[in-house]
Amino acid sequence: MRHVIIGSGPAGVVAAETLRKTDPTSAITLLHGEAGVPYARMTIPYLLAGKIDMAGTRMRQQPDHYDRLDIRLMAGLARTVDSAARKVVLEDGRVLPYDRLLVASGATPALQRIPGIDLPGVHTCWTLEDVRTFTEKAKPGTRIVQMGAGFVGCIIMEGLVSMGVDLTILVRSGRMVSRMMNPIASGMIRRWCEAKGVRIRVNTLPKELRSAGGELRVVLDGGEELPADMYLCLVGVKPNTGFLAESGVAMKEGILVDASMRTNIPEIYAAGDVAEFTDCITGERMVNAIQPNAVEQGRIAALNMAGKAATSRGTFAFNVLGTLGLLSYSFGAWQGLAGGESVELVDEPRFRYLRLEFLEDRLVGANMVGFVQHAGVLRGLIEGKVRLGAWKQRLLQDPTLLMQAYLAGAQKVA
Repeated sequence: MRHVIIGSGPAGVVAAETLRKTDPTSAITLLHGEAGVPYARMTIPYLLAGKIDMAGTRMRQQPDHYDRLDIRLMAGLARTVDSAARKVVLEDGRVLPYDRLLVASGATPALQRIPGIDLPGVHTCWTLEDVRTFTEKAKPGTRIVQMGAGFVGCIIMEGLVSMGVDLTILVRSGRMVSRMMNPIASGMIRRWCEAKGVRIRVNTLPKELRSAGGELRVVLDGGEELPADMYLCLVGVKPNTGFLAESGVAMKEGILVDASMRTNIPEIYAAGDVAEFTDCITGERMVNAIQPNAVEQGRIAALNMAGKAATSRGTFAFNVLGTLGLLSYSFGAWQGLAGGESVELVDEPRFRYLRLEFLEDRLVGANMVGFVQHAGVLRGLIEGKVRLGAWKQRLLQDPTLLMQAYLAGAQKVA
């Protein structure tokens, strides 16, 4: 059996390791799209902040890890997938035949479609090569205008502030991390960042970038121009699926998969940031691009590729964000569900916030800032679909009683 995995992020690496453990004799090829060995993209902020070196970014620290497992690590990018002939054609013309294929190709940074986006001094910060290029130019006092304050934008901010740059962040919407935090929680994060010296401008969008006198000029909608040495574009990512255009693989926002991570083509599977599957709380299809889901989907896909039945009960939205020392979390249906109830606790001076969302007698979502001790309990209650019974009313009166509710109801799982 020939297994080919496109992508060497968490989903791809875990899938390769699971395949080898489950299927000791089959050929496994792990296609790695960047120079060097597979690394963890989530370590980039720590690299920027100087907390780790390049070696610390590696997904697996042992130099011979893949050789010992007889996993063929191949550098290259997929150009096309021929599902009828069961082969992957690489950008350099090489061909990889397969019996089972896993697409775990991750995501690609999105770029704004504005004049000047291709000027020198415009950067993303998604790969190790991006970091090398960026850190060669960014020094203490360097004027950086960053577009975007989503999850990626906020974790990159940590490294930038550690570098001592002069940072201005533009936010298109009215709030930071709007896809994981409600307005109150987002407002706390914004005020925290501003207190740390970061300038944040909401409801602001550049209409073009210009180069003048050796510096960039970021031209805003109203005509104001912000001078900058560098412009950092962090406006989100999109599933990296362009090479599947002629493959026949069904896609919407991402690659459509079933509970076994199989696509509409029986020999092709998908996992991680490219996979679109149902959310375990809402039942809606979505691309849930977080590492825990990628790891679990890679494992499930590999077991099925090796002939072992395994299924997912659905993805779970679980985001943990550290922003200049302030921890925030979102779980499940944090916006709430129709017909549900909610309760919140706000402590503005201490940057503490807790909001719980209920449907019937279950906790279905939460937003949290500063309440670090409740993170594991919240995840267990929500993802475990624990029936709270009388504890629902107690939590509506005092949302800090989460541990007591968990201990009382941990065995009552749907």
